[in-house]
Amino acid sequence: MQTTFADIVVIVACIASGVLLLYVLQFIWRPSSRSGHNDVIGPNVGVIGTTYAVLIAFMLSNVWTNFRAAESNAEQESNSLVNIFRVAKTLPEPGRTQIQQLARDYATRVVDQEWRDMDAGMALPVGLPRPLWDAVSQIQPRSTTEQIGMDQALSELRNLTEHRRIRQMQSRSRLPPLLWAVLIVGAIVTVVASCLFGVENFKLHMVQVSFLSFLLALVLIAIDDVDSPFQGPVHVSPDGFRYAMETMDRESGK
Repeated sequence: MQTTFADIVVIVACIASGVLLLYVLQFIWRPSSRSGHNDVIGPNVGVIGTTYAVLIAFMLSNVWTNFRAAESNAEQESNSLVNIFRVAKTLPEPGRTQIQQLARDYATRVVDQEWRDMDAGMALPVGLPRPLWDAVSQIQPRSTTEQIGMDQALSELRNLTEHRRIRQMQSRSRLPPLLWAVLIVGAIVTVVASCLFGVENFKLHMVQVSFLSFLLALVLIAIDDVDSPFQGPVHVSPDGFRYAMETMDRESGK
């Protein structure tokens, strides 16, 4: 996972906050006074930690599944585009050349502009596949082979349009604010609970709290990065469309 400067700042801030909380607690409630309650605090911390671990594991698994789905959908969209380019070889001129050029333009537009737009959180244009629809619809098949080719082109074009629409929705999909509130509050409660233990060795307790804060901050950052499949340091790449462009160039002799 790539790490940005902002992520590092968040991790350091979380560790510092946990250590500061522990340091303040040392004066408000001395470790010698808290140690007598460790037998009560321990089971409670165990329940809190287990509950939060299950919650955060579920969230991380969910966003990773959505990320992989977005990656797979983009690959299927690029595959449909290559299939349209290939099926166009069975269609008559001038429609054949027009459809192949439009397929090439589609891939170029996605790689050069749409991926940057999605990374910036901008809405995608809805009419990009329209020229392909118009070009295929204007074909007048004169043989059985051309009719079959046109039917296949329309089928692949429907798949392309469907995958594109899914990609548009995935680029705007986010975890609801309520779930983020649960994750953040749960992390704070877990760290606070770990600070309540009565440990005479302050340095040892500080290391434990630091490690816990670091781990929780790291997992929350991972969820945030993966939650946006087309944005941030961890995102779906347009490699499928780049490969589609290379395939079309190679098959057209460019």
